[in-house]
Amino acid sequence: MTALSAEGRASLRKRTLLGGKIIFNDGHSVFDCTVRNLSDTGAMIQIENPLAVPNTFNLRFPDDRLLACEVRWRKINSVGVEFV
Repeated sequence: MTALSAEGRASLRKRTLLGGKIIFNDGHSVFDCTVRNLSDTGAMIQIENPLAVPNTFNLRFPDDRLLACEVRWRKINSVGVEFV
């Protein structure tokens, strides 16, 4: 069993300020975003219109890492994702 953080998270999250790209539609659609929190299992991403983000997409980081993501929650200007 995995120990949970005080917030009930499986892994610790780190505050970040990274530019990123949400990529979907076989690479034909791209949104710029800002990765504000990052952990081994997911991230919190700021984006102007979170309703335009599909439920699954790839997230490209500035170092060219590409991670598959699934949306877990949406707020006014952000989305929480789990890496899949």
